[in-house]
Amino acid sequence: MTDLGLNQSGEAEEGFSPRLFWPIVIALSVLLGVLAVFSLLFIGPRHTGFLDLYTLFQTDPELASLILSDIRLPRTLLGLLTGATLGLSGAALQSLLRNPLAEPGVIGVSGGAAFGAVMVFYFGLAGGSILAVSTGGILGALSALGFLYLLAGKNPSVTTLILAGVALNGFAAAMTSLALNFSPNPYAALEIVFWLMGSLVDRSLSHIVFILPFLTIGWVFLFSTARGLNALTLGEDTAASLGFNLNWLKLRIILGCGLAVGAAVAVTGAIGFVGLVVPHLLRPFVGYQPSRLLLPSALGGAVLLTLADITVRLISPDIELKIGIITSLIGAPFFLYLIMHLRREMT
Repeated sequence: MTDLGLNQSGEAEEGFSPRLFWPIVIALSVLLGVLAVFSLLFIGPRHTGFLDLYTLFQTDPELASLILSDIRLPRTLLGLLTGATLGLSGAALQSLLRNPLAEPGVIGVSGGAAFGAVMVFYFGLAGGSILAVSTGGILGALSALGFLYLLAGKNPSVTTLILAGVALNGFAAAMTSLALNFSPNPYAALEIVFWLMGSLVDRSLSHIVFILPFLTIGWVFLFSTARGLNALTLGEDTAASLGFNLNWLKLRIILGCGLAVGAAVAVTGAIGFVGLVVPHLLRPFVGYQPSRLLLPSALGGAVLLTLADITVRLISPDIELKIGIITSLIGAPFFLYLIMHLRREMT
C-alpha cells in the first residue's frame, strides 16, 4: 500500500494516534486565529500599524473603520478562504488519485479559471464591473469542468483523469500565452501578467460574497467524501464491495475541487503549491488516514496562505510582492524534496 491510507486489514498505518487529531485541529485553529488578528490589526502599509490605527480611531474613527472593513478585512478573509480551499482540495485529490504529487491544479480547473479571467482583461472588460474578472474566472472554471467531463467520460480511471487534466492545463496555458501575444496594448498585457502571479490586494467584500456559494458547495462535496476516501485506500474493487459508489465519489471530488478552487482562483489569481505542501506536512500527524486529513489540511492551508500574506506585507510594504511568488518560493524546494524522496524509496 501507499502511504496515503490504510493497510490491507483495514487498520491505520503504523504510527497513527487517534489522540493527535483534535490537538492538531485545535492548535491550527488557535494559530489561524492569532494570524488573522495579526493580519487584521497589526499589518498594513507604512504608518498604519496597530498603534497608528488605534490613534486613528481616536482622531478619525470613520477613516479607521474604512481601513479595517474595506481593505484589511476582505484581504484577511480571502486569504483564509482561499488557503482552506487549496489545502482541502489538495488532500482530497491526493487521496483520490493515490498520487503524493497531486495538487488542485491537476484537473485543469485552475488553468480554466485563469484563462477565463485573462479573457476579461484581453477584451477590456475589467473596468466595467468590480466583479468582471471574477465572473470570467468562474465561467472559465465551469467550462473546464465541462470539458473535463467530456474528455474523461462518465467512469474515468485515475490515469484518464490525470491525462485529461494535463490536456486542459496545456490548452489553457497555450490560450493564455496567445492572449498575451496578441494583447491589444501593453497595459492589458501587464495587467494579465500581474494578475496571474496571484494576489489578495484590492479585493472587496463583494468578491467574497460572490464566490462564497461556490466555495460552500465545493467544501460540502469534499467533506462528504471522507469515508469513501478511507475505503478507496484499500483499492477500488474493495471500496465498491463495501457499498461505495465510486463514480459518485469521483464526481463529488471533481465537482468540489472544481467549484471551490475555480472560484478562489477567479478572485485571487494563480496561487500554487499550497495544496501540495500542506497535506504532506500534516499527513504523518493523522496517521495517513484520508478522512482525518481533510479538516487539518483546510486549516493548515489557511494558516500557510495567511502567513505568506503577512510575509509579503512585511518584506515590501510599499511595492508588494505577489503572494503567488512567495508560495512558489516555499513550494518549489518542497516539491523537489518530494521527488528526491520518492526516488530514494524506489531504489
